[in-house]
Amino acid sequence: MTTHPSRRRLLTRGAFLGGALAVPGFLAACSRTEAGTGAPAGDADLLERLRKQGHVRVGFAGEAPYGFQDGGTLAGEAPTLHREIFTALGIPELRPTLSEFGSLVPGLLAGRFDVISAGMAITPERCAKVAFSEPEFVSPTALMVRRGNPKGLDDLASCAAGKVRVGVLTAAVEVSYAKAAGVPDGSVVTVAKQQDGLDALLAGRIDAFALTGISLRWLARTNRGAAVEVLEPFVPVVDGVKRYSPGGAVFRQGAVSLRRAFDERLAAITGDPARYVRLIGKYGFTEREVPPRTLRTAELCAG
Repeated sequence: MTTHPSRRRLLTRGAFLGGALAVPGFLAACSRTEAGTGAPAGDADLLERLRKQGHVRVGFAGEAPYGFQDGGTLAGEAPTLHREIFTALGIPELRPTLSEFGSLVPGLLAGRFDVISAGMAITPERCAKVAFSEPEFVSPTALMVRRGNPKGLDDLASCAAGKVRVGVLTAAVEVSYAKAAGVPDGSVVTVAKQQDGLDALLAGRIDAFALTGISLRWLARTNRGAAVEVLEPFVPVVDGVKRYSPGGAVFRQGAVSLRRAFDERLAAITGDPARYVRLIGKYGFTEREVPPRTLRTAELCAG
């Protein structure tokens, strides 16, 4: 069967939950709205309006290394790529709003920001509500285990065979990946955020923590000295389809000109792997995470 990259649901929350990031001159949601949705009307000219005002409002969820606050600065894969792209489009400033991950799409639709800058997964369910850019990255799944890999694990199938407990983020796609691999419900342990998964692993409450390889490498990096290791990434298979985990920027469906202009600039970056790594390599992104040219959002949205 022909396989296509997955539609990972990064429904995770980082360490910076709870309220909006205070930014001078922060703009409240637009007063002009689309009837019945709360979304701003006139998104067809959003690109020109953003150019005139010189800034774009972005929503992020505090999840490293995708989008987070670092010493008061908006950092991570998505804000770094988006800052490069929007600056090239004549919009030099990103004005951030911190939100729980599950509130990002509602916040976008309600007009609290113009773009989601959080490494959000491209899924058919989300595509029914919002418009995604072309993929910014792909990130296969990996396992974090205790140092030395005492259970001899390498993927979720080995977790099922070994009858071990697997940690996953609440409402994340790894829940379905684990079940598809044969891990029973009673052996799937949910945690609220990344650090909780590492802590549960060290405390012996779980035997493996499943997440994207990018996220787990960053977690290990920010917990230097912890007695854990990240195993080689693997590609889960659900219903005969390989799941590669692509993510992108998110727009309201009416912002067609903005999204098209964004995609044109994004293609110039993803089409130059050396530039891609120069921009976001410090966040753990390598040439392995560059999305192939054949990977298209339309295909991912179609399921």
